Amino acid sequence: MTSRHQRPLGRRKLLVALGGAVVAAPVAAAVAPHALAGVGSEDSEAPRAEAAGALPLTIVNSTGSFGNADVHVYVVGNQDGRQVRLTADGTVVPVALSDNGADGFTDYAISLSGSGATTLSLPYLSGRIYVSLGAKLKFKVVADGAGNPALQYPAGWVKSDPNYGVLHDCAEFTHNSAGMFCNTTMVDMFSVPLAIRLTGAKDQTTGTVRPGGRAAVFEAVRRVEEFAPLAVDDLRVIAPGHGLDAGLFPGNYLAPYIDEVWSTYTGRDLRITTNAGVFTGRVRGDRLTFDGPAQVSFAKPSTRDVLFCDGALAAPNDGTTGPVAAVLGAGFNRSTLISSPDQPTTDPATFYGTVLTNHYAKAVHAATEDGRAYGFAFDDVADFASYIQDTAPTGIRLTLTAF
Repeated sequence: MTSRHQRPLGRRKLLVALGGAVVAAPVAAAVAPHALAGVGSEDSEAPRAEAAGALPLTIVNSTGSFGNADVHVYVVGNQDGRQVRLTADGTVVPVALSDNGADGFTDYAISLSGSGATTLSLPYLSGRIYVSLGAKLKFKVVADGAGNPALQYPAGWVKSDPNYGVLHDCAEFTHNSAGMFCNTTMVDMFSVPLAIRLTGAKDQTTGTVRPGGRAAVFEAVRRVEEFAPLAVDDLRVIAPGHGLDAGLFPGNYLAPYIDEVWSTYTGRDLRITTNAGVFTGRVRGDRLTFDGPAQVSFAKPSTRDVLFCDGALAAPNDGTTGPVAAVLGAGFNRSTLISSPDQPTTDPATFYGTVLTNHYAKAVHAATEDGRAYGFAFDDVADFASYIQDTAPTGIRLTLTAF
């Protein structure tokens, strides 16, 4: 299987954008879910199926802590350039300013069946499946810069967000004529343990949190002084990049490790292998410069750049700089760049072995049964993300697993 770090990088860029975009409105939130948009569609000429896909989406409440009446589901995203929502009967409806009620927010919640599983019909759509427990989420429709209706999404890492006190989480997907591409994501935060089962050409499951895993994540981050403020009561753990922006996490946390990487590769080669070939780099002046299939170079990143895999580590979808940036970003987050001059490393036993590391990503990976999680935006380097795909899907199941 081809490593996903050697595939087009659009997903990673868009996953970062989901957590960082802001609508011109009082609450910081994502503009719209573009996660996975275009994945698998670039080479597809297949006609759109009737009902735009009509894939069964089954929601299963196995929390053991909340009844079906206390679970609310939202399927929101983009279709044909419009921001839309899914209704309980499988209809895709464009969002509208008139959807805001007297309180200023929409009610797009889909209720679960009184007992057992709930099955919806999921058409071709790229977006997110949100779940909230105990209370409904407050989505707000606003006008974007072009005057089109746009959704403000929950931003559980922003204290002023109206959904800050609501227990919620989401999975991401693109469903199009090329297939289903989906993941459970902890890029922004970890709150509700979710598992995806995707059937079709294969039967695949990812994201399943082991028994006691949710509590273990909270405990692990609270044990590290700099990460402890990221645990918000028993609601969620905020990803350190968002914690940094909120003043909860030190902005120079990774600076000593970043400096050591720069020092190490001033007099030593760092080799990165991608589909394009082998890139060999050293620090020249103040930049890490690689020769190989193309010359690419990077300024020394900040802690924020590493945590968001952005800034100096931004990954354009160009087949050269982008893949190298992805491997570098993963190496920084996993703290493997100094221990191994050949990247990417693929042995998870070597990840997160230094004192200064992404302890949040370490904790969420340790919590899942298959060791896969989306703890940072380049976590799919060497196939360690909770991502699955199927080009002939027959059904997708999202399970809220036990707390």
